[in-house]
Amino acid sequence: MRILVIDTATPACSVALFEHERLIAGDYAVIGRGHAERLLPMIAALPDQGRAQKIMVNVGPGSFTGIRVGLSAAKALALAWNAGCHGYSNLQLLAAISVGSDAVDVAIKGGHSEYFFQSFDHRSDPVTAFASLTPAAAAAQSQASIVTGDAAPDLVTLRGSGEARDIFPDARSWLSIADKSPLPAGAVYGRAPDAKLPVAVAPK
Repeated sequence: MRILVIDTATPACSVALFEHERLIAGDYAVIGRGHAERLLPMIAALPDQGRAQKIMVNVGPGSFTGIRVGLSAAKALALAWNAGCHGYSNLQLLAAISVGSDAVDVAIKGGHSEYFFQSFDHRSDPVTAFASLTPAAAAAQSQASIVTGDAAPDLVTLRGSGEARDIFPDARSWLSIADKSPLPAGAVYGRAPDAKLPVAVAPK
């Protein structure tokens, strides 16, 4: 079975094509913004234009816009190819990339100067629920010797201890969580969007 993996939930944009637990091809770039313009050409450059029987997509938490871009592309391709479409956790992939024999904390930059934070064991299984925390609250909760994610350097400095690994998720590393239960293909934003719909007022 071929599996296309799409990851656009952070400033990085990446894709990967796997077959029988083997990476066929992939691409990765830290672009900041512009995921919508970059993603489809990256997929089209894969063998057979990335066509697969299953699609895995990073559903967050992370960038609102990036998550929506990845989900929209994944669902559209799944419909066109009659493929299955499932999600995976941004934080769990980051944990799996960095985990060794010890536990790992994941901290990525969220909105309003907060961090999306979650702790994982040495099997990259979650031991806490993810939350959007102030830096001080994250530092109080963080205990693992390794902290990974783009907020890791600041969090380690605030803690005064630990090893920081400043990395973004990479679709080419998806096999490290291939044995985990897939998530629904729906956005996991981590916090409510800043923009809110106006409340309708009944006429008097």
